[in-house]
Amino acid sequence: MAIKSCLLVLPLALLLLGGSPPPAAAQLEVGYYSKTCPNAEAIVRNEMNKIISAAPSLAGPLLRLHFHDCFVRGCDASVLLNSTNGNKAERDAKPNRSLRGFGSVERVKAKLEAACPNTVSCADVLAIMARDAVVLAKGPTWPVPLGRRDGKVSSATEAADQLPPAFADVPLLTKIFASNGLDVKDLAVLSGAHTLGTAHCPSYADRLYNFSSGHSADPSLDSEYADRLRTRCKSVDDTATLSEMDPGSYRTFDTSYYRNVAKRRGLFQAYYNIVDVFFVIRVHANCQVYARIA
Repeated sequence: MAIKSCLLVLPLALLLLGGSPPPAAAQLEVGYYSKTCPNAEAIVRNEMNKIISAAPSLAGPLLRLHFHDCFVRGCDASVLLNSTNGNKAERDAKPNRSLRGFGSVERVKAKLEAACPNTVSCADVLAIMARDAVVLAKGPTWPVPLGRRDGKVSSATEAADQLPPAFADVPLLTKIFASNGLDVKDLAVLSGAHTLGTAHCPSYADRLYNFSSGHSADPSLDSEYADRLRTRCKSVDDTATLSEMDPGSYRTFDTSYYRNVAKRRGLFQAYYNIVDVFFVIRVHANCQVYARIA
């Protein structure tokens, strides 16, 4: 099944990202809590069913939360730590100010603490919740190796410096991903996680207004799509408006993100950098289903 095999590549890339260096990851293994908290994953799944049932739009933010955690100091839950008087933490860095789902993580962690006090790390909770978010959004499942350790250091400066910016070009994205042990195929595949969720207007408004001296809007955007976005995002200062990253399918984990990007209907400029360089070379070669979207 071509579609199924393509969708399974994202979990594999997440596992590569999740295999972070110490202290975030020691010896990760599937079934790590089989003796100390045998129902850990079932507890998470049960609570996630309730969370996503009540708020389906949280699937994307919970997947994003795990990704943003892993890209800074590895998958150590440092994105959950609060700022203190002497330190501005990751969650308060500019790229993370729009992160959502912290309350859901606390809710799941509380259930685990009630069943198995001081046993399951917050880093593992994020990893399991990300997997379950994808599954509950009609995506594939995968075994999650566990045993991550929670970090005690959280820096907004590190987050701002290390997270991939929406405006990044391919050389910069390639460099950032390589620093996490990921190659260009992983970059193309992980970009497919944008099939879930929404984005705030300031993250893409510069493509709609005063783009350049010769163009009011980014010419790489489909003109009808650009017009539609402008009806929602009224200015670059609009901080309240949200737009679907995968129009018409933002609550479902599927391949439509790639179809939309190929039609020049993606929110972020980075989408087109990815498409221009290796969309056909990498993703098409590894996922034959995409041969039908051109």
